[in-house]
Amino acid sequence: MLPEEIDAVCNLPQRFHSIQIFQWIAQGCSSFEGMTNLPLKVRERLTDEYTPCDTVCETVLKDPDGTVKLGIGLHDGSSIETVLLFDKASRRTACVSCQAGCPMGCTFCQTGQLGCLRNLSPNEIVEQFLHLEKICGKLDNIVFMGMGEPLLNLDSIAKTIAVLTHPKGRNLSHRRITLSTSGICKGIYELADSKLDIRLAVSLTTADEDLRTTLMPVTKANPLSELKKAIRYFNDKTDKRVTLELALLKDVNTSYKAAQQVRAFAEGLNAHINLIPWNPVQQLPYNTPSDSEIRSFYNYLTAENLNVTVRQKRGRTIGGACGQLGKKGRTEPKYSGTKQI
Repeated sequence: MLPEEIDAVCNLPQRFHSIQIFQWIAQGCSSFEGMTNLPLKVRERLTDEYTPCDTVCETVLKDPDGTVKLGIGLHDGSSIETVLLFDKASRRTACVSCQAGCPMGCTFCQTGQLGCLRNLSPNEIVEQFLHLEKICGKLDNIVFMGMGEPLLNLDSIAKTIAVLTHPKGRNLSHRRITLSTSGICKGIYELADSKLDIRLAVSLTTADEDLRTTLMPVTKANPLSELKKAIRYFNDKTDKRVTLELALLKDVNTSYKAAQQVRAFAEGLNAHINLIPWNPVQQLPYNTPSDSEIRSFYNYLTAENLNVTVRQKRGRTIGGACGQLGKKGRTEPKYSGTKQI
């Protein structure tokens, strides 16, 4: 909740108490007892009636490269994963989930094989960020690139952004927030017309219509021609560059012809291309391209004067890399009996 919502719900004796509570939660405080600048009687009543946090960090996995993956238990017994990422400049980024599972069914992604249980509430998204900060220290960025399709849960994401960017709380800059979509055109238009003022990444993977329909079923209802129009609209409306993400699959989408199709798709767009060598998932029928295959594809694109980077391979040993998220199974519900604020 935002401070004014806390004040309205909790019937506090002083309005400024709501700001104090909001600030404590933004700092990662998980109990009212720890909010020491609140009157004792207020803390005792809040403890009886509410909880600041209703998700539980159940597992912490650390990769030798510095990547950290948390398994988060939700109140209804379902579970999600969230990841701490590092880049070459050592910037620390929270990669958070927006759904329990994912309904998009991308054939190269483990999360896409799980189906989708439900959307996450704003608190379940915010708390991923707070759990990571509590364990790993202050973070620089947040990306909605974990489990789920963000544009199918845009209301919760908008509330998450309002909470994390609030000047009285975490005060995260909008410039440090990125949303990644599989390519839902309607959602891209909605995001462009919103006042969220965040960055957009689109999982393109291939600009071959038939192949993309096979790899990413979302293409059937969102053909590439319409997707390009939506991206151009986002460019024009927000004056922001869009990242086109390509998961590179050995001998599937890395040919010269595939590169030419990507070049044609990117023409006229303000876009940066991010190449993501496929991260292994045991049960899926794909392989990671060789370094020479990746380099050749990169060279094809840069020869066309496109802005291209190759994502570093990180988090693979803990199943924390792109396309590897998705803990199976459920536990008993953890209802607390108090209302989460």
